[in-house]
Amino acid sequence: MAAIERSGYTIPLVLTQPDRPFGRGLSTRASEVKAFALSRALTIAQPANLRSDGARASLREAAPDVLVVAAYGLILPQAVLDLPKFGCLNLHASLLPRWRGAAPIARAVEAGDETTGITIMRMDAGLDTGPIVAQRAIAIDPRETAGSLHDKLATLGATMIVEALDALAHGDELAATPQPATGATYAQKITTADTLLDWSRDAIALDRRIRALAPQPGAAAAWQEQSVKIRRAHVVEGDPAAPPGTIVAVSADGLDVACAHQMLRVTDVQPAGGRSMPAHAFAVGRRVTAGDRFGNGR
Repeated sequence: MAAIERSGYTIPLVLTQPDRPFGRGLSTRASEVKAFALSRALTIAQPANLRSDGARASLREAAPDVLVVAAYGLILPQAVLDLPKFGCLNLHASLLPRWRGAAPIARAVEAGDETTGITIMRMDAGLDTGPIVAQRAIAIDPRETAGSLHDKLATLGATMIVEALDALAHGDELAATPQPATGATYAQKITTADTLLDWSRDAIALDRRIRALAPQPGAAAAWQEQSVKIRRAHVVEGDPAAPPGTIVAVSADGLDVACAHQMLRVTDVQPAGGRSMPAHAFAVGRRVTAGDRFGNGR
């Protein structure tokens, strides 16, 4: 949205979901989209859905030439898709048809994909099934987190949507190509169950999951009947003859934890109610020794 505004385009209306409870106090907090819109004195609407005529009233009054959609999280009914002169353009953080759905960035990191990108598609009634207007790929670094990849894709997406709007402003037609019939995968929404580490899995898979959940919501493990978040870790060689979750070694470099195959060196943890800290400091404070065990998250 900032890139669109900087490029000189008028934003007659900003649609964002209703404010949600946040944090332990469950106080409501505005989304980043709403906060930006308020800072620019833009008109905002926050309907719970867009199924009724009343919910769509502000959109009809704004009469947009094009509707730009990015991680909105609500289904757009056909009446909305048909409203703008140039249709609805969706920025999706994957190379469609791979990783349709709610969590394409996290799922790409978790799967160990080497590339991803941004797709701009013309929206239809399906879930991320619309024809492709533009697509651009970037590499996923070996130690990429969902957070760092999100920032790279946000920058790329901003450039691409402004290019698309510039083309429309100059009278160019945005040619759209149907998505390939093969290669579709679905990026399931991240749930609480996804955050729980299972030490009986391969260390490579656990490393990917930790990075896929960073910085939020974070991967969780159990320590002495309390939950701790494993903030950073990496794979180290070795297949110790110890049950999964066993801390095989404690050093200044971190905690080496046995997995189904190889070991995971945990370097940063966050105790419940505390701040992230080096794993060695955690071990010193809690007198962690080799032979102690992490449990699966809960």
